[in-house]
Amino acid sequence: MKILMVLTSHDQLGNTGRKTGFWLEEFAAPYYVFKDGGAQLVLASPKGGQPPLDPKSDDADAQTDATRRFRADAKAVEALAHTLPLAEAAKALAHTLPLAEAAKAQYDAVFYPGGHGPLWDLAEDPISADLIERTYAAGKPVGAVCHGPAVFRHTRFKGEPLVRGKRVTGFTNGEEAAVGLTDVVPFLVEDMLKEHGAHYSKKADFHAYAVTDGNLVTGQNPASSVEAAKAVLALLRNQD
Repeated sequence: MKILMVLTSHDQLGNTGRKTGFWLEEFAAPYYVFKDGGAQLVLASPKGGQPPLDPKSDDADAQTDATRRFRADAKAVEALAHTLPLAEAAKALAHTLPLAEAAKAQYDAVFYPGGHGPLWDLAEDPISADLIERTYAAGKPVGAVCHGPAVFRHTRFKGEPLVRGKRVTGFTNGEEAAVGLTDVVPFLVEDMLKEHGAHYSKKADFHAYAVTDGNLVTGQNPASSVEAAKAVLALLRNQD
């Protein structure tokens, strides 16, 4: 199994002057679910290199077994510091290759950790959108957790929004309000998914919740990272 994990390169929290980026737990937990499950991982970000870490995800109260394991794992830290530019990571999915051939040649699944950064870059990135569309159309799993489902903002499938009619979840309006960023973010994940015709559902704020609909996997918040990653792994194993 070969899984591509795509992280944000955006580090500015709107016009607040504060930093943002990816959320450590949402990367570290899936990273080890996949690694321990025997997957080969490729890490990418729009700009390549070290993705920006949301500083709040490095606070003591945000740490988990997975984040502590990551900090002690020199190889993982090194891999994260040298992500591939997304254009390079996705090059095997170029339009010069047949759809199914291209997607199957390179990755068995694509996974997007969250953090607020993706709302600004990956949600608007045409390379990311093309990667998702072609992977999904080839029958391969696509997963995203927390703010990660922002990447479905401009993705299409058979002429419709990719999430239309799909059961999904993602960071809730209530969770965004709880962290005080409702008026800072460019859009709300919950609202966007509903506006695109998705069957959005959620649990109580900050409770673990992941949804699988066909080959689409979404997780609600950082606490959902393990469940979402396990769901992607289960889809891959069922395809073997």
